[in-house]
Amino acid sequence: MCLAICGGTTALSHVNDAGFWLVGSFLEINEKTTLKSWSIMETLIGVTALIVSLIISLFA
Repeated sequence: MCLAICGGTTALSHVNDAGFWLVGSFLEINEKTTLKSWSIMETLIGVTALIVSLIISLFA
């Protein structure tokens, strides 16, 4: 259950997240590019967590 909750909150991360600004400043990319890459990455993390939690629930 915790994995599903954390995956869902990660997928909906946005510009107020400190990680967003850290990634943008360390990689020296503008906000538009950071937002595109951050959104794709966070969505993939959330979907992966959902799939893993569904697989775990089948065997638990």
